This record gives sequence, structure tokens and C-alpha cells, in this order.
Amino acid sequence: MNSASSRSRTLKTVGALGMAAATAMLMTGCGQSSDSATSAATSEAAKVLPQQQTTSPSASAQLTEDQQERKKVLDATKVTFDDAATAATGEVAGGKLVDLDLEGVDDDDKDQSPSPTGSGSPTGSASPSGTASPSGTGTSSPSASPGAEGPVWVAEVAEKDGTIHTVRINAVDGKVIEARVDADQNADDKKQTADRLAQATQTPQQAAKVATEKKKGKVTSVGLDDNEGNVIWQVDVVGSDWKRTTFDIDAKNDTIVREETDND
Repeated sequence: MNSASSRSRTLKTVGALGMAAATAMLMTGCGQSSDSATSAATSEAAKVLPQQQTTSPSASAQLTEDQQERKKVLDATKVTFDDAATAATGEVAGGKLVDLDLEGVDDDDKDQSPSPTGSGSPTGSASPSGTASPSGTGTSSPSASPGAEGPVWVAEVAEKDGTIHTVRINAVDGKVIEARVDADQNADDKKQTADRLAQATQTPQQAAKVATEKKKGKVTSVGLDDNEGNVIWQVDVVGSDWKRTTFDIDAKNDTIVREETDND
């Protein structure tokens, strides 16, 4: 009787152990199947996801038309505003700079704005043949036609009596392309220019420095103008984002009286 009971208990124990082992095998199998399925899904996703990624547009594609044009001209320009100003005033004995623009940068806006002398744009009609400048250079016409040489600085330089000379400077090598007296000035135009210059105790270079200290960038235009009876230097600065900021700077004390950024 005792032997039978012992054998019964042994059989029960072996049976229990067998069931436990079977259960463990089933659970292990399920786990392996689950892991395999997850691994397969992850592998398939890895193949698909890279194809769904899109590349971001280039920086130039995000620029407006005006910004692209500024970038194009400024990338090609090697002569700074300061160097162009020095070259321009050197063409007129005792002359003072009243306007300097980089051609091709926001020209439409410049065409709409009155020039400091009220005589039109700096590229107006040429002076009569044979008109000589105070520096003795006379009217010059180099073999290279204006515009064919790349970006150009266009300056207006005034004599003491207000007579304006237009000077065109190659913005790549700094050479003077043309220097001439503007033919369409009258006595009132000259007097207005002379009066403004007499009131402007600050130079265009000082005004440009004030503007670029406020906004880092390249100066593309400086012009002597009038704002409600106050003489100002209007300075355009193009930043690294290729946006233009215009500053009106009091020509007597270098105070910024207006600042406006063109987001186009």
C-alpha cells in the first residue's frame, strides 16, 4: 500500500513537471514569434521611411526676386562703398559726394525717389561735348560700354557751387568708367545742392558707419536728401538675409530718425 502510494505521487510529480515544461515551451515559442514579427515589421518600415523623406528647399529658392537680385549683384561686387566714394570724389577737384548707388540693387525704388539735386537720376543725359571737369579729366568715354563690365557704382559729386558731376565706377576693379558734368542743372538746382552740403556737417561715410553699426551688412546706397526741412543722409544696408534696411540719418548729428526694412 505504501509502495502504490509512492508510485502514484511520483507519477503526479512527473506529470506536473511535464505540463510545466510544455507550458514554458509554448510561451517561449509565442515570444519568439512575436519578436520575429516585430523585427520583420521594423525592417520593412526602415525600407519605406527613407523614401518618404523629402529634402528641404535650397536657401536661394526661399529668397524673393528682389533678394535674389541683391545677392547676385553683391556677390559680384568687389569694391566697397568707401572705396567707390574715394574714387568718385577724386574725379572732381574739391568735390563732395552727395549720392552713391550700386546699380542693379533696388533700382526701381531709386527711380521713384527724387535725386538730391532734383535733376533726375544720375544716369541722365550727358553733358555737351568738350565740357571739362575741374580735375581736368574732361568727359571720358572708355572703350568698354557701361554695364558690360559688371556691377557699377554711380556717384554724384558736387563742386562748391553745387554743380553736379556723375561718376561711374567699375564695382569689380574700381576703375572709373565715366566722369561728366550733368547738363540738365539750373541755378536753383545748384543752389539747393550747395545749401544742403553746407548744412551737412556729417560725411556720407560717417552716416554709413552709423547705419552698419545698427545693422550688419553692406552699404548699397547713400544719398543727401531733405526730410521735412531737415537735411539727412539716406543709407541703404543689405544684410546677410539679403533684405534691405533704409536709414534716414540726421546729417548734422548722426542721429537715426527713421529705419525701415523691406522684406521683399
